[in-house]
Amino acid sequence: MDQQVLAQVPLWGRVRSVARSVARSVARSVARSVTRSVTRSVTRSVARSVARSVVRSAMGAALRPAVRAVAVSVTAAAVAVAGGLGSGPAQAAVGLGEIAASPAHGLITLYYPSADAPQPVQRGPLTLTVAPQGLPQRGNGRLVVISHGSGGSPWVHADLAGALVQAGFVVAMPEHRGDNYRDPAHPGPESWAQRPAEVSAAIDAVAADPRFAPLLQLDRVGMYGMSAGGHTALSLAGGRWSPAGFAQHCQAHLAEDFQTCVGLITRLTGGPLDGIKQWLAKVVIRHRFDDATPQTHRDPRVVAVVAGVPLAADFDMASLAAPPVPLALVTASADRWLVPAFHSDRVLAACKTCEHLADMPGAGHGALLSPLPPGFTGLVGDLLNDPPGFDRSQLPAVDQKIAGFFSRHLLPR
Repeated sequence: MDQQVLAQVPLWGRVRSVARSVARSVARSVARSVTRSVTRSVTRSVARSVARSVVRSAMGAALRPAVRAVAVSVTAAAVAVAGGLGSGPAQAAVGLGEIAASPAHGLITLYYPSADAPQPVQRGPLTLTVAPQGLPQRGNGRLVVISHGSGGSPWVHADLAGALVQAGFVVAMPEHRGDNYRDPAHPGPESWAQRPAEVSAAIDAVAADPRFAPLLQLDRVGMYGMSAGGHTALSLAGGRWSPAGFAQHCQAHLAEDFQTCVGLITRLTGGPLDGIKQWLAKVVIRHRFDDATPQTHRDPRVVAVVAGVPLAADFDMASLAAPPVPLALVTASADRWLVPAFHSDRVLAACKTCEHLADMPGAGHGALLSPLPPGFTGLVGDLLNDPPGFDRSQLPAVDQKIAGFFSRHLLPR
Protein backbone atom coordinates (compact mmCIF):
# COMPACT_ATOMS: atom_id res chain seq x y z
CA MET A 1 0.00 0.00 0.00
CA ASP A 2 1.28 3.57 -0.78
CA GLN A 3 2.88 5.06 2.35
CA GLN A 4 1.07 8.41 2.04
CA VAL A 5 -2.30 6.72 1.83
CA LEU A 6 -1.42 4.47 4.77
CA ALA A 7 -0.48 7.49 6.89
CA GLN A 8 -4.04 8.86 6.51
CA VAL A 9 -5.69 5.65 7.76
CA PRO A 10 -6.41 5.38 11.52
CA LEU A 11 -4.30 2.83 13.44
CA TRP A 12 -6.84 -0.03 13.50
CA GLY A 13 -7.70 0.67 9.90
CA ARG A 14 -4.05 0.09 9.16
CA VAL A 15 -4.12 -3.14 11.13
CA ARG A 16 -7.11 -4.40 9.16
CA SER A 17 -5.61 -3.31 5.85
CA VAL A 18 -2.26 -4.99 6.49
CA ALA A 19 -3.98 -8.09 7.86
CA ARG A 20 -6.09 -8.40 4.74
CA SER A 21 -2.98 -8.07 2.57
CA VAL A 22 -1.19 -10.74 4.63
CA ALA A 23 -4.24 -13.00 4.49
CA ARG A 24 -4.41 -12.79 0.72
CA SER A 25 -0.71 -13.56 0.42
CA VAL A 26 -0.92 -16.49 2.83
CA ALA A 27 -4.06 -17.86 1.17
CA ARG A 28 -2.41 -17.77 -2.25
CA SER A 29 0.71 -19.47 -0.91
CA VAL A 30 -1.26 -22.19 0.88
CA ALA A 31 -3.60 -22.73 -2.06
CA ARG A 32 -0.65 -23.29 -4.39
CA SER A 33 0.95 -25.84 -2.04
CA VAL A 34 -2.17 -27.85 -1.28
CA THR A 35 -2.97 -30.75 -3.58
CA ARG A 36 -6.01 -32.95 -3.80
CA SER A 37 -4.22 -35.85 -2.18
CA VAL A 38 -3.46 -33.88 1.03
CA THR A 39 -5.85 -34.59 3.85
CA ARG A 40 -7.66 -31.92 5.82
CA SER A 41 -5.62 -32.43 8.96
CA VAL A 42 -2.33 -31.96 7.11
CA THR A 43 -3.73 -28.91 5.31
CA ARG A 44 -4.74 -27.29 8.62
CA SER A 45 -1.26 -27.93 10.00
CA VAL A 46 0.39 -26.38 6.95
CA ALA A 47 -1.90 -23.36 6.98
CA ARG A 48 -1.40 -22.69 10.70
CA SER A 49 2.36 -23.12 10.41
CA VAL A 50 2.53 -20.64 7.54
CA ALA A 51 0.31 -18.18 9.35
CA ARG A 52 2.39 -18.37 12.56
CA SER A 53 5.58 -17.85 10.54
CA VAL A 54 4.11 -14.74 8.95
CA VAL A 55 3.00 -13.44 12.34
CA ARG A 56 6.49 -13.85 13.83
CA SER A 57 8.53 -12.52 10.93
CA ALA A 58 6.39 -9.85 9.32
CA MET A 59 4.25 -8.33 12.04
CA GLY A 60 4.87 -6.65 15.32
CA ALA A 61 3.29 -7.58 18.61
CA ALA A 62 0.51 -5.06 18.14
CA LEU A 63 -0.70 -6.82 14.98
CA ARG A 64 -0.56 -10.43 16.23
CA PRO A 65 -4.16 -10.62 17.53
CA ALA A 66 -5.54 -9.39 14.23
CA VAL A 67 -3.44 -11.71 12.12
CA ARG A 68 -4.24 -14.66 14.38
CA ALA A 69 -7.89 -14.11 13.55
CA VAL A 70 -7.00 -13.93 9.88
CA ALA A 71 -5.10 -17.24 10.21
CA VAL A 72 -8.32 -18.95 11.23
CA SER A 73 -9.95 -17.76 8.00
CA VAL A 74 -6.92 -18.82 5.99
CA THR A 75 -7.07 -22.29 7.55
CA ALA A 76 -10.71 -22.65 6.52
CA ALA A 77 -9.92 -21.42 3.01
CA ALA A 78 -7.07 -23.92 2.67
CA VAL A 79 -9.29 -26.76 3.77
CA ALA A 80 -11.86 -25.68 1.20
CA VAL A 81 -9.18 -25.68 -1.51
CA ALA A 82 -8.07 -29.21 -0.55
CA GLY A 83 -11.41 -30.93 -0.48
CA GLY A 84 -14.41 -28.67 -0.12
CA LEU A 85 -16.04 -27.79 3.19
CA GLY A 86 -18.67 -30.31 4.15
CA SER A 87 -17.94 -32.52 1.14
CA GLY A 88 -16.47 -35.51 2.98
CA PRO A 89 -12.88 -36.80 2.98
CA ALA A 90 -10.24 -35.17 0.81
CA GLN A 91 -9.70 -36.80 -2.55
CA ALA A 92 -7.75 -40.05 -2.22
CA ALA A 93 -5.30 -41.65 -4.58
CA VAL A 94 -6.43 -44.77 -6.45
CA GLY A 95 -4.83 -47.83 -4.93
CA LEU A 96 -4.27 -50.93 -7.05
CA GLY A 97 -4.08 -54.40 -5.53
CA GLU A 98 -5.00 -58.02 -6.07
CA ILE A 99 -6.49 -61.03 -4.38
CA ALA A 100 -4.69 -64.09 -5.68
CA ALA A 101 -6.59 -66.82 -7.49
CA SER A 102 -7.75 -69.78 -5.45
CA PRO A 103 -9.81 -72.93 -6.09
CA ALA A 104 -12.88 -70.86 -5.20
CA HIS A 105 -12.22 -67.92 -7.55
CA GLY A 106 -9.90 -66.50 -10.17
CA LEU A 107 -7.58 -63.52 -9.81
CA ILE A 108 -9.38 -60.43 -8.49
CA THR A 109 -8.06 -56.94 -9.21
CA LEU A 110 -8.94 -54.20 -6.72
CA TYR A 111 -9.10 -50.43 -7.08
CA TYR A 112 -9.63 -48.56 -3.81
CA PRO A 113 -9.04 -45.30 -1.92
CA SER A 114 -5.46 -45.01 -0.67
CA ALA A 115 -3.41 -42.35 1.10
CA ASP A 116 -0.23 -43.51 -0.65
CA ALA A 117 1.26 -41.49 -3.49
CA PRO A 118 0.19 -42.46 -7.03
CA GLN A 119 2.74 -43.23 -9.71
CA PRO A 120 2.70 -44.28 -13.39
CA VAL A 121 2.24 -48.04 -13.72
CA GLN A 122 2.45 -49.88 -17.04
CA ARG A 123 -0.13 -52.57 -17.77
CA GLY A 124 0.33 -53.85 -21.31
CA PRO A 125 0.08 -50.86 -23.67
CA LEU A 126 -1.68 -48.74 -21.03
CA THR A 127 -0.18 -46.42 -18.42
CA LEU A 128 -2.26 -46.09 -15.25
CA THR A 129 -1.66 -43.52 -12.50
CA VAL A 130 -2.25 -45.49 -9.31
CA ALA A 131 -0.72 -46.41 -5.96
CA PRO A 132 0.32 -50.05 -6.50
CA GLN A 133 -0.28 -52.09 -3.34
CA GLY A 134 -1.07 -48.82 -1.58
CA LEU A 135 -2.39 -48.91 1.96
CA PRO A 136 -6.22 -48.93 1.79
CA GLN A 137 -8.07 -46.17 3.58
CA ARG A 138 -11.72 -45.93 4.48
CA GLY A 139 -14.04 -44.60 1.80
CA ASN A 140 -17.83 -44.78 1.85
CA GLY A 141 -17.87 -48.41 3.01
CA ARG A 142 -19.38 -49.90 -0.15
CA LEU A 143 -18.18 -52.28 -2.86
CA VAL A 144 -18.85 -52.25 -6.61
CA VAL A 145 -17.97 -55.32 -8.69
CA ILE A 146 -17.10 -54.83 -12.38
CA SER A 147 -17.52 -57.71 -14.85
CA HIS A 148 -15.35 -57.35 -17.96
CA GLY A 149 -16.36 -58.32 -21.49
CA SER A 150 -15.22 -61.34 -23.49
CA GLY A 151 -11.44 -61.56 -23.57
CA GLY A 152 -11.35 -58.51 -21.30
CA SER A 153 -8.91 -57.25 -18.68
CA PRO A 154 -9.14 -55.13 -15.53
CA TRP A 155 -7.18 -52.31 -17.16
CA VAL A 156 -9.72 -51.23 -19.79
CA HIS A 157 -12.15 -50.12 -17.06
CA ALA A 158 -9.55 -48.19 -15.06
CA ASP A 159 -11.14 -44.78 -15.74
CA LEU A 160 -14.54 -45.91 -14.46
CA ALA A 161 -12.85 -47.58 -11.49
CA GLY A 162 -11.07 -44.31 -10.74
CA ALA A 163 -14.34 -42.37 -10.79
CA LEU A 164 -15.90 -44.91 -8.42
CA VAL A 165 -12.89 -44.73 -6.07
CA GLN A 166 -13.11 -40.94 -5.99
CA ALA A 167 -16.75 -41.36 -4.96
CA GLY A 168 -15.52 -43.53 -2.07
CA PHE A 169 -16.13 -47.04 -3.43
CA VAL A 170 -13.86 -50.06 -3.43
CA VAL A 171 -13.95 -51.77 -6.85
CA ALA A 172 -13.38 -55.50 -7.40
CA MET A 173 -12.85 -56.97 -10.88
CA PRO A 174 -12.91 -60.78 -11.07
CA GLU A 175 -11.06 -62.39 -13.95
CA HIS A 176 -13.65 -64.61 -15.62
CA ARG A 177 -12.21 -68.04 -16.22
CA GLY A 178 -11.89 -69.10 -19.83
CA ASP A 179 -12.99 -65.68 -21.10
CA ASN A 180 -10.27 -63.15 -20.32
CA TYR A 181 -7.28 -61.62 -22.09
CA ARG A 182 -4.92 -64.31 -20.76
CA ASP A 183 -7.25 -67.24 -21.34
CA PRO A 184 -9.91 -66.72 -24.07
CA ALA A 185 -10.60 -70.45 -24.52
CA HIS A 186 -14.30 -70.61 -23.58
CA PRO A 187 -16.31 -67.48 -24.44
CA GLY A 188 -20.05 -67.52 -25.07
CA PRO A 189 -22.79 -69.38 -23.17
CA GLU A 190 -20.30 -71.57 -21.28
CA SER A 191 -18.74 -68.48 -19.75
CA TRP A 192 -22.05 -66.64 -19.34
CA ALA A 193 -23.37 -69.48 -17.17
CA GLN A 194 -20.50 -69.29 -14.67
CA ARG A 195 -19.87 -65.53 -14.56
CA PRO A 196 -22.58 -64.56 -12.03
CA ALA A 197 -21.26 -67.12 -9.54
CA GLU A 198 -17.78 -65.66 -10.08
CA VAL A 199 -19.14 -62.26 -9.08
CA SER A 200 -20.52 -63.77 -5.86
CA ALA A 201 -17.18 -65.51 -5.23
CA ALA A 202 -15.40 -62.17 -5.65
CA ILE A 203 -17.63 -60.59 -2.98
CA ASP A 204 -16.84 -63.53 -0.69
CA ALA A 205 -13.12 -63.09 -1.32
CA VAL A 206 -13.22 -59.37 -0.49
CA ALA A 207 -15.18 -60.19 2.68
CA ALA A 208 -12.41 -62.58 3.74
CA ASP A 209 -9.52 -60.23 2.95
CA PRO A 210 -8.10 -58.61 6.12
CA ARG A 211 -7.14 -55.44 4.22
CA PHE A 212 -10.66 -54.65 3.06
CA ALA A 213 -13.15 -56.48 5.26
CA PRO A 214 -12.86 -53.94 8.13
CA LEU A 215 -13.52 -51.06 5.71
CA LEU A 216 -16.67 -52.41 4.03
CA GLN A 217 -20.26 -53.34 4.67
CA LEU A 218 -21.18 -55.97 2.11
CA ASP A 219 -24.93 -56.16 2.59
CA ARG A 220 -25.41 -53.61 -0.23
CA VAL A 221 -23.10 -54.19 -3.21
CA GLY A 222 -23.23 -52.60 -6.66
CA MET A 223 -22.51 -54.43 -9.90
CA TYR A 224 -21.46 -53.05 -13.31
CA GLY A 225 -20.81 -55.10 -16.43
CA MET A 226 -19.98 -54.27 -20.04
CA SER A 227 -20.76 -56.41 -23.12
CA ALA A 228 -20.60 -60.04 -21.92
CA GLY A 229 -20.17 -58.45 -18.50
CA GLY A 230 -23.47 -56.68 -19.20
CA HIS A 231 -25.00 -60.14 -19.68
CA THR A 232 -23.63 -60.97 -16.21
CA ALA A 233 -25.17 -57.77 -14.86
CA LEU A 234 -28.60 -58.59 -16.28
CA SER A 235 -28.42 -62.06 -14.71
CA LEU A 236 -27.70 -60.55 -11.30
CA ALA A 237 -30.58 -58.13 -11.82
CA GLY A 238 -33.01 -61.07 -12.07
CA GLY A 239 -32.74 -61.89 -15.77
CA ARG A 240 -33.41 -65.41 -17.03
CA TRP A 241 -31.74 -66.83 -20.17
CA SER A 242 -30.79 -70.14 -21.78
CA PRO A 243 -28.29 -71.42 -24.36
CA ALA A 244 -31.27 -72.51 -26.46
CA GLY A 245 -32.53 -68.92 -26.36
CA PHE A 246 -29.20 -67.80 -27.80
CA ALA A 247 -29.51 -70.42 -30.57
CA GLN A 248 -33.05 -69.32 -31.37
CA HIS A 249 -31.92 -65.73 -31.72
CA CYS A 250 -29.09 -66.70 -34.06
CA GLN A 251 -31.32 -68.92 -36.18
CA ALA A 252 -33.73 -66.03 -36.65
CA HIS A 253 -31.33 -63.06 -36.94
CA LEU A 254 -27.93 -64.42 -37.91
CA ALA A 255 -27.29 -62.05 -40.82
CA GLU A 256 -28.40 -58.92 -38.91
CA ASP A 257 -26.52 -59.77 -35.68
CA PHE A 258 -23.73 -61.90 -37.09
CA GLN A 259 -20.90 -60.93 -34.72
CA THR A 260 -23.01 -61.68 -31.64
CA CYS A 261 -23.47 -65.23 -32.89
CA VAL A 262 -20.00 -66.03 -34.24
CA GLY A 263 -17.74 -63.59 -32.41
CA LEU A 264 -14.46 -62.71 -34.11
CA ILE A 265 -14.05 -65.90 -36.16
CA THR A 266 -15.19 -64.32 -39.42
CA ARG A 267 -17.47 -61.67 -40.85
CA LEU A 268 -19.96 -61.25 -43.68
CA THR A 269 -18.46 -59.39 -46.61
CA GLY A 270 -21.24 -59.46 -49.19
CA GLY A 271 -19.24 -62.00 -51.17
CA PRO A 272 -20.12 -65.46 -52.49
CA LEU A 273 -18.93 -67.20 -49.29
CA ASP A 274 -21.45 -65.46 -47.03
CA GLY A 275 -24.09 -68.13 -47.60
CA ILE A 276 -21.70 -70.91 -46.62
CA LYS A 277 -20.61 -68.98 -43.51
CA GLN A 278 -24.20 -68.53 -42.38
CA TRP A 279 -25.16 -72.16 -43.09
CA LEU A 280 -22.15 -73.47 -41.15
CA ALA A 281 -22.71 -71.07 -38.24
CA LYS A 282 -26.34 -72.21 -37.88
CA VAL A 283 -25.34 -75.89 -37.90
CA VAL A 284 -22.70 -75.37 -35.20
CA ILE A 285 -24.90 -73.16 -33.02
CA ARG A 286 -27.87 -75.53 -33.25
CA HIS A 287 -25.66 -78.48 -32.29
CA ARG A 288 -23.80 -76.78 -29.41
CA PHE A 289 -26.52 -74.70 -27.78
CA ASP A 290 -29.65 -76.80 -27.39
CA ASP A 291 -29.99 -76.64 -23.60
CA ALA A 292 -33.26 -74.89 -22.77
CA THR A 293 -32.73 -74.99 -18.99
CA PRO A 294 -33.32 -71.48 -17.64
CA GLN A 295 -30.14 -69.93 -16.24
CA THR A 296 -30.61 -67.68 -13.20
CA HIS A 297 -28.43 -66.41 -10.38
CA ARG A 298 -29.40 -64.07 -7.57
CA ASP A 299 -27.13 -62.76 -4.85
CA PRO A 300 -29.07 -60.82 -2.19
CA ARG A 301 -26.03 -58.66 -1.51
CA VAL A 302 -26.19 -57.18 -5.04
CA VAL A 303 -28.80 -54.43 -4.78
CA ALA A 304 -28.00 -52.06 -7.69
CA VAL A 305 -26.90 -52.94 -11.23
CA VAL A 306 -25.66 -51.07 -14.31
CA ALA A 307 -25.36 -52.87 -17.68
CA GLY A 308 -23.19 -51.21 -20.33
CA VAL A 309 -23.88 -52.20 -23.96
CA PRO A 310 -25.09 -55.61 -22.70
CA LEU A 311 -25.42 -58.82 -24.64
CA ALA A 312 -29.11 -59.53 -24.06
CA ALA A 313 -30.71 -61.27 -27.07
CA ASP A 314 -30.95 -64.62 -25.26
CA PHE A 315 -32.89 -63.34 -22.25
CA ASP A 316 -36.54 -63.98 -21.58
CA MET A 317 -37.60 -60.34 -21.57
CA ALA A 318 -40.49 -61.09 -19.20
CA SER A 319 -37.86 -61.75 -16.52
CA LEU A 320 -36.55 -58.20 -16.95
CA ALA A 321 -39.90 -56.40 -17.03
CA ALA A 322 -39.76 -55.56 -13.32
CA PRO A 323 -36.26 -56.26 -11.93
CA PRO A 324 -36.07 -56.84 -8.16
CA VAL A 325 -33.21 -54.33 -7.90
CA PRO A 326 -32.59 -50.91 -9.49
CA LEU A 327 -31.26 -51.51 -13.01
CA ALA A 328 -29.74 -48.93 -15.36
CA LEU A 329 -28.38 -49.19 -18.90
CA VAL A 330 -25.65 -47.36 -20.81
CA THR A 331 -26.05 -47.67 -24.59
CA ALA A 332 -24.08 -46.95 -27.77
CA SER A 333 -26.13 -46.20 -30.85
CA ALA A 334 -23.48 -47.24 -33.41
CA ASP A 335 -22.62 -50.59 -31.77
CA ARG A 336 -21.95 -53.09 -34.59
CA TRP A 337 -20.93 -56.00 -32.38
CA LEU A 338 -24.09 -56.16 -30.27
CA VAL A 339 -26.64 -54.43 -32.47
CA PRO A 340 -28.82 -52.39 -30.08
CA ALA A 341 -32.10 -53.44 -31.72
CA PHE A 342 -31.52 -57.01 -30.51
CA HIS A 343 -29.90 -56.24 -27.15
CA SER A 344 -30.07 -53.01 -25.15
CA ASP A 345 -33.13 -51.65 -26.98
CA ARG A 346 -35.07 -54.84 -26.19
CA VAL A 347 -34.25 -54.54 -22.49
CA LEU A 348 -35.30 -50.90 -22.37
CA ALA A 349 -38.54 -51.69 -24.19
CA ALA A 350 -39.38 -54.55 -21.82
CA CYS A 351 -38.23 -53.07 -18.51
CA LYS A 352 -40.78 -50.76 -16.92
CA THR A 353 -38.52 -49.51 -14.13
CA CYS A 354 -35.10 -49.39 -15.81
CA GLU A 355 -33.17 -46.15 -15.95
CA HIS A 356 -31.55 -45.24 -19.28
CA LEU A 357 -28.55 -43.76 -17.53
CA ALA A 358 -26.64 -42.63 -20.63
CA ASP A 359 -26.82 -42.96 -24.39
CA MET A 360 -23.78 -42.17 -26.50
CA PRO A 361 -24.80 -41.15 -30.03
CA GLY A 362 -22.32 -42.33 -32.63
CA ALA A 363 -20.50 -44.57 -30.15
CA GLY A 364 -19.30 -48.03 -31.08
CA HIS A 365 -19.05 -51.15 -28.95
CA GLY A 366 -15.63 -50.16 -27.57
CA ALA A 367 -16.72 -46.73 -26.33
CA LEU A 368 -16.94 -47.91 -22.73
CA LEU A 369 -13.39 -49.28 -22.83
CA SER A 370 -11.59 -46.45 -21.11
CA PRO A 371 -8.71 -46.24 -21.58
CA LEU A 372 -9.10 -47.81 -25.02
CA PRO A 373 -6.04 -49.91 -25.90
CA PRO A 374 -4.28 -48.67 -29.05
CA GLY A 375 -3.52 -50.70 -32.12
CA PHE A 376 -6.70 -52.69 -32.75
CA THR A 377 -6.78 -53.75 -36.40
CA GLY A 378 -8.83 -55.96 -38.68
CA LEU A 379 -12.25 -57.12 -37.53
CA VAL A 380 -11.62 -56.39 -33.86
CA GLY A 381 -10.51 -52.87 -34.80
CA ASP A 382 -13.65 -52.32 -36.87
CA LEU A 383 -15.81 -53.37 -33.92
CA LEU A 384 -13.96 -51.72 -31.01
CA ASN A 385 -12.24 -48.61 -32.36
CA ASP A 386 -14.22 -45.40 -32.15
CA PRO A 387 -16.29 -44.57 -35.24
CA PRO A 388 -15.34 -41.35 -37.05
CA GLY A 389 -16.73 -38.33 -35.24
CA PHE A 390 -17.24 -39.98 -31.86
CA ASP A 391 -16.18 -37.62 -29.08
CA ARG A 392 -14.46 -39.59 -26.31
CA SER A 393 -14.34 -36.51 -24.06
CA GLN A 394 -17.92 -37.30 -22.96
CA LEU A 395 -16.82 -40.48 -21.16
CA PRO A 396 -15.88 -38.86 -17.81
CA ALA A 397 -19.44 -37.55 -17.56
CA VAL A 398 -20.77 -41.06 -18.24
CA ASP A 399 -18.49 -42.45 -15.52
CA GLN A 400 -19.82 -39.81 -13.12
CA LYS A 401 -23.40 -40.84 -13.92
CA ILE A 402 -22.56 -44.45 -13.14
CA ALA A 403 -20.87 -43.46 -9.86
CA GLY A 404 -23.87 -41.27 -9.02
CA PHE A 405 -26.29 -44.15 -9.65
CA PHE A 406 -24.43 -46.36 -7.20
CA SER A 407 -24.18 -43.55 -4.64
CA ARG A 408 -27.95 -43.02 -4.80
CA HIS A 409 -28.77 -46.70 -4.37
CA LEU A 410 -26.02 -47.95 -2.05
CA LEU A 411 -25.41 -45.11 0.38
CA PRO A 412 -27.68 -43.87 3.19
CA ARG A 413 -30.05 -41.10 2.23
